[in-house]
Amino acid sequence: MFLNEETNQFELGGVEVLEIAQTYETPLFVYDSKQIINQYNKMKNALRQVKKLKINYACKALTNISILRLLKNLGAGLDAVSYQEILLGLEAGFEAQDIIYTPNSVSIEELEAAMKLGVKVNIDNIETLEYMGMNHPNKAFCIRVNPHIMAGGNAKISVGHIDSKFGISIHQMPLVERLVETLNIKVEGVHMHTGSDILDVDVFSHAATLLFDVARKFKDLEYIDFGSGFKVKYKPNDIETDMEQFGEMMAKRFNAFCEETGKDLTLAFEPGKFLVSESGYFLAKTNVVKQTTSTVFAGIDTGFNHLIRPMFYGSHHEIMNVSNPAGKPKIYTVVGYICETDTFGWNRKINEIKEGDVLCFKNAGAYCFSMASNYNSRYRPAEVLVHDGKAHLIRKRETFEDLLRNQVDPALDFNATEKVVKDVEA
Repeated sequence: MFLNEETNQFELGGVEVLEIAQTYETPLFVYDSKQIINQYNKMKNALRQVKKLKINYACKALTNISILRLLKNLGAGLDAVSYQEILLGLEAGFEAQDIIYTPNSVSIEELEAAMKLGVKVNIDNIETLEYMGMNHPNKAFCIRVNPHIMAGGNAKISVGHIDSKFGISIHQMPLVERLVETLNIKVEGVHMHTGSDILDVDVFSHAATLLFDVARKFKDLEYIDFGSGFKVKYKPNDIETDMEQFGEMMAKRFNAFCEETGKDLTLAFEPGKFLVSESGYFLAKTNVVKQTTSTVFAGIDTGFNHLIRPMFYGSHHEIMNVSNPAGKPKIYTVVGYICETDTFGWNRKINEIKEGDVLCFKNAGAYCFSMASNYNSRYRPAEVLVHDGKAHLIRKRETFEDLLRNQVDPALDFNATEKVVKDVEA
């Protein structure tokens, strides 16, 4: 997004942001396809020295079918964490073998259903590994390793530490080896994901050392999957993972490992936030500007039912007043319309806000719409994709009919219940 100095209007992909808000109304998620393409190519270019590279999009970040099709067209595979995400991937045109399914704490029934679809399965506990070896002796699997590394932006997105529910402990690898040998399990891949918002390239280097040691133990190996976790920018002048430094380090180490072991392996990653976070913008209209004893609140037509990350993770989203680009900056606390404390940002410097102004939240492409709900019986927003200079509606705004769609009226006689209550009171 940039400010067109001639028109004094913010534009995204050649389209005025206020025009998008007026056409599709607020609250509204808007995505820039060019930014997604740039991020994909940035990662691909950083790892250009790797002979066989596979970038699997972690679709839990944003599952809109149009976004999935865009990434498929770029050459990405898909990382799915649920049966439903697998179905969305197949609907978007991904081949089953281009989907890796990495579930956690799911039922055997869901695992079996995924197996029938023909996707790659990533196993993250001993019991499941044993079950699969017993019941699917001719299938190949990936093994998710917990490296016991504390990494990530905060505890909720750090998933590779010793107390994490994810993965098989690296200290259990001798048991894994015995099961693989006894049950004749084919291990086609090893996987590791330590967390999100990781800045230090040395964290990835340390993880690589551990995962390479594990990889040496399996003769049928075809790929090594390092998950993701790259940090993106959230604020002006913010720092991010140095992808060139990361790519140089990882390519050098991976190529040396392949040469050492004599294996022609694929290097895989599963970026989600890295690919889509900065492509997304969330537009909301100001309902009220309220002065209290010490605070000026800007109350908007949305809440944590639509964008929960600031309340759930303490995450930072830059907030701009796109209706008043030249306005004098003032200090506001931006809040939502939910009947609970739903503060998006305390004491933010934003160009003067008036009722009716459209505010824009940056970094709204990852874990925003995908975590939205109908709390307070509010409708979930529409989604728009800006592509080739045009804004395209890719999800309709929900309506009252959507709230009722799956509710069932069993035609109960509540008059009888009222009579029982009166009898008890008597």
